[in-house]
Amino acid sequence: MAEGFSAMVVRSTGSWYEVLHEGERLQCRIRGKLRLKSVRSTNPVVVGDVVRVEADAEGAYVISAIEPRRNYIIRRASNLSKESHIIAANVDQALLVVTLFSPTTAKEFIDRFLVTCEAYKVPSTILLAKIDLARQRPDEVEEFHAIYESAGYRIIEVSATEGEGVAQVRELLRGKTTLLSGNSGVGKSTLVAAVEPGLDIRTGEISQSHHKGKHTTTFSTMYPLSEGGYIIDTPGIKGFGLIDIEDAELAHYFPEMMRYLPECRFYNCSHTHEPHCAVVEAVQRGEIAYPRYESYLKILDEDDKYRK
Repeated sequence: MAEGFSAMVVRSTGSWYEVLHEGERLQCRIRGKLRLKSVRSTNPVVVGDVVRVEADAEGAYVISAIEPRRNYIIRRASNLSKESHIIAANVDQALLVVTLFSPTTAKEFIDRFLVTCEAYKVPSTILLAKIDLARQRPDEVEEFHAIYESAGYRIIEVSATEGEGVAQVRELLRGKTTLLSGNSGVGKSTLVAAVEPGLDIRTGEISQSHHKGKHTTTFSTMYPLSEGGYIIDTPGIKGFGLIDIEDAELAHYFPEMMRYLPECRFYNCSHTHEPHCAVVEAVQRGEIAYPRYESYLKILDEDDKYRK
């Protein structure tokens, strides 16, 4: 093991890393030769990592090694079919902030994020934000609950500006390391500021011309919570490409499909065209929400080109 001391990465700018060691924050660079084995990543060190830190000849701190990760959240790096981008590591749970409009979070984005959480064994909860606005369309709110609660996910309705759901989120965060993610403009930073008043989190507004969020968080940052635990605030994510998940295992990461897999006639059923497919039959009976099945089909189709 490398000499030095252990520390936790709490902020990453891509060139500099801020680590926490015995209550002190230190600025580090990464050792040039440091690369993760078996992970083709654009960012070898991420927020949440436990690392070994050494002082170089000039007294500057250098990250020399990364301790084994117990989990991480990963996606395909933008426009790089063979590269991945790790969002955070060593988290106890993930909270995905979504909105039904202003802006609208695409269900396929939600499903890709949830699939990744299932694949890397990260418990996830959906925060339905800006609920004060969403209730203007009660049918959409009801449909959203039906889709994801039937899949087994907990949904917390939140309005950071009205204070609704903030206490529930605060309770969920207590004593845990939590990744907070979502598209730009859904109100992640506003929610963090409501949950933990006093944190210096920048907030932004929605661009009226395109109804898309403005980026307010530039780099992933871990913040300590006064009631214990940490929250990792991440830059808004536009897309969420899956990586290292094979076609044959994809259905295992849709919990509501997983329940029906043993009933399929063929052990290698793709749940697309085979006769006596229990998953397709469950969709036809309304026991699996069609939008979730539709996302499954799109992921199979669109991601296949990256697996060749």
